[in-house]
Amino acid sequence: MKKNIEELEKRTKAAKLGGGEDRIKKQHAKGKLTARERLEILLDQDSFQEWDMFVEHRAVDFGMEEQKIPGDGVVTGYGKINGRLVYVFSQDFTVFGGSLSEAHAEKICKVMDHAIRNGAPLIGLNDSGGARIQEGVVSLGGYAEVFQRNVLASGVVPQISLVMGPCAGGAVYSPAMTDFIVMVEDSSYMFVTGPNVVKTVTHEEVTAEELGGASTHSRKSGVADLTFKNDTEALLMTREFLSYLPQNNKEKTPTVPTKDPIERVEHSLDTLIPDDPAKPYDIKEVINKIADEGDFFEIQPNYAQNIVIGFIRLNGSTIGVVGNQPLVLAGCLDIDSSIKGGRFVRFCDAFNIPLLTLVDVPGFMPGTSQEHGGIIKHGAKLLFAYAEATVPKVTLITRKAYGGAYDVMSSKHIRGDINFAWPSSEIAVMGPKGAVEIIFKQDIGDEEKIEKRTNEYREKFANPFIAASRGYIDDIVLPYQTREKLCHSFETLKNKEQSNPWRKHDNIPL
Repeated sequence: MKKNIEELEKRTKAAKLGGGEDRIKKQHAKGKLTARERLEILLDQDSFQEWDMFVEHRAVDFGMEEQKIPGDGVVTGYGKINGRLVYVFSQDFTVFGGSLSEAHAEKICKVMDHAIRNGAPLIGLNDSGGARIQEGVVSLGGYAEVFQRNVLASGVVPQISLVMGPCAGGAVYSPAMTDFIVMVEDSSYMFVTGPNVVKTVTHEEVTAEELGGASTHSRKSGVADLTFKNDTEALLMTREFLSYLPQNNKEKTPTVPTKDPIERVEHSLDTLIPDDPAKPYDIKEVINKIADEGDFFEIQPNYAQNIVIGFIRLNGSTIGVVGNQPLVLAGCLDIDSSIKGGRFVRFCDAFNIPLLTLVDVPGFMPGTSQEHGGIIKHGAKLLFAYAEATVPKVTLITRKAYGGAYDVMSSKHIRGDINFAWPSSEIAVMGPKGAVEIIFKQDIGDEEKIEKRTNEYREKFANPFIAASRGYIDDIVLPYQTREKLCHSFETLKNKEQSNPWRKHDNIPL
């Protein structure tokens, strides 16, 4: 017994030391925390329960039988965040560069299986050089086992990937299939093929940061949903992020007590919309002023900025927000914003998060680059996502709602539950001047006639009353009343039940 206890202590010490003091120092020198240090910050104090600390790889080729470290490069188990259960894995770059072996993959798969069975979020801290080359196809099979579980967990439990170091080759596809990807600036990167391969194949000279760094993926590709300055900030913000999400697809969103009264008025909203319809304003100002405590947790803030997505609370309950941003591209929908918005709507629908849609959209972005890039199919993704969603959906038109974009942005016609409009809203097929030049094209060149016709069109359609008279708008609300109206609306919808026809799965246009 005593001998076994001594052996246990020896192995535990070896496991916690990972790749040893020298490699830990190198990790710190790069501005990175170790796998265990990250878990200490992410999880509630003393809540982590580790599994498989003593697992070792089984490889015997290339001298691997002489190189065994307990844990095999990944720390796995479960703990709590804000008192709620989560399952975690944290790759240890100090052990074989965090590379994935058969045993390493089995450890990750075990916590993934438990997350699915027990209905709790899965958080992966990725810091790995990729597949362990010494194990060949066995390590590739390990990745595939992880991928399969990512798919099975999708829409069942929230999956969040924190990329906190290298993530290359096949390793990128596990984070890609999770719900959200968090990256750390200047220390993490993701790419299918690294700079050296790129140079060999395409003769392009590119750094790892330029190819797949946090800035690249948060601004250009849209792969990363959130980026932070360092490991600590990323982990602490992930804790905050989890507070908005339910544990699984069977639960409703958590409620957080608030002292912010439902009936709070915001008279500043009354003057937010400029008199000039061509002049922009910031939709985030609307979001911040209606949200509990003014808190808005934005997702993908640097990508496709013509649409804004993220989470707020209204009367303590989580609400997913989608809003057109007039400050960028006049709020037009394009390829990137449609994909960004569509995926977010589907996430909210999968996890019972009610949706608030703020509409100020002049239409879809015109041009050959958009048409040739597939705006028809990509725009349909956002439409499809809204139309299939069965969660409570409340829509507020603040100003423009033109053309097909009016339909797409959670209109009454695609099962918007409660649809509001400010008095400043305009609902029409297109803007007044463009419409007049089509209807009365024989008058083009006669500025006086065109102006008269434009004013007539504006009087008829540059207001919400036609739509309201047909029941497409449930109420026209004064801006300062917005928070109260929205809070009451979501309260009435909290027990909503709606279902779609049975099917194996839908066929959203990809």
